[in-house]
Amino acid sequence: MGFATEQSIKNGRMKLFDDTIDKTKNWLPQDGTVNYYGKVFNQKEADHYLEKLLNNIEWRNDEAIIFGKKIVTKRKVAWYGEKPFEYTYSKVTRRALWWTAELLELKNSIEKETGETFNSCLLNLYHNGNEGMAWHSDEEIDLKKNGAIASLTFGAERKFLLKHKQTNEKVDMILEHGSLLVMKDRTQTFWLHRLPTSKRIIQPRVNLTFRTIVR
Repeated sequence: MGFATEQSIKNGRMKLFDDTIDKTKNWLPQDGTVNYYGKVFNQKEADHYLEKLLNNIEWRNDEAIIFGKKIVTKRKVAWYGEKPFEYTYSKVTRRALWWTAELLELKNSIEKETGETFNSCLLNLYHNGNEGMAWHSDEEIDLKKNGAIASLTFGAERKFLLKHKQTNEKVDMILEHGSLLVMKDRTQTFWLHRLPTSKRIIQPRVNLTFRTIVR
């Protein structure tokens, strides 16, 4: 059984999800753990959250310092948490905004589903398939070492790739509208991940990565 949104509970119903998906399956052959939960929201609920996130989040173009030069991306980001946490990546420091109602609903739901706890969320808005993410790992010193990162997808389905840092072995999967993926254990130490671009995709995708800040 999957989890229910707050409104679902108020309406007196619980959702059932596709039990054919093995949530305990580790998609990595070694050195880490990646679990894919599939669609944890039905179409109507996923559409609802996509609309809320597109319109209620304080989106800003992402920034990075590369070889001393400031780069501004078309992709937009937002950083939220239970405190005004500072989080530095790509040599740029961001200060967290307080949770929105929708982000709190989502955080509480995935914590119940996964048994993990999170205190912050980095959101990315990809307007279409021309926007993606290069190979990287989330191992900044601000993050809990070997902690879980829960990734929610709303909007366009996109391919997600992982590559072992030493062997170059690759794993790929499709992240669906309303789906949940969790990376944990030594994944960030030994694996890179990437969101490749695709000219075929014309719809937006919002990705939420719930994390634990320790500083």
